[in-house]
Amino acid sequence: MKIYPILTATALLLALSACNPPVAEYTAAEAPKDLVLNDASRELVVRFVPGSDRLARGEVERLGRLVASGEIGAHDRISVSPSGPPSLAARRAERIASEMLRYGLTVGTMPLATVPRDTALVEIGRYLVTMPPCPNWSSAAAADFTNMRTSNFGCATASNLGEMVASPTDLASGQPLGPAAGRPAAAAVTRYLDDKVKLPTANTSLPIAAPQTEAPGSGGNSPGS
Repeated sequence: MKIYPILTATALLLALSACNPPVAEYTAAEAPKDLVLNDASRELVVRFVPGSDRLARGEVERLGRLVASGEIGAHDRISVSPSGPPSLAARRAERIASEMLRYGLTVGTMPLATVPRDTALVEIGRYLVTMPPCPNWSSAAAADFTNMRTSNFGCATASNLGEMVASPTDLASGQPLGPAAGRPAAAAVTRYLDDKVKLPTANTSLPIAAPQTEAPGSGGNSPGS
């Protein structure tokens, strides 16, 4: 008659062990979903006429060939490090910037302590982005009671970012902020304070048109009032 308590205890132990969550068989380190940036930057030495801000013979044509061949592109981040005294260095940087502007390219200045005399170092910042191996179903598709994220979690976000970024260089470092447009911002605040907010106009080309209603508190009669 004593065998029944032993069997009951064994059954309870088996039931409790089945309720324990299993050890996770997958970790995020096994299948990373990060974008990989490969640095393809290069440096170019541009020569000037000694003691002046005029480009040496053949340099203008060489810069044009580099742009035409794609070695300098619209998505590159170009910075110039000119040599010479501050005033001469500034004029040399402006000379290269004006030459690049002919092709729609903007140039920044990056002063360096050691630059060969009568030259300028032009750094062409370029990065190539490699997508993660997605989709990723390394983990089992069955129900996971460990509350762990699936192996495919985050794949779409990383892949979409890599596809949509116009310049992969922006993933390495952001662009410096420029001055804000003060007049539009101030006008929007003024309309808000004066209760004269402008609503979007109706667009019949869209499936759903914007409603023709007055802004709240504008004093007009809304439809149906």
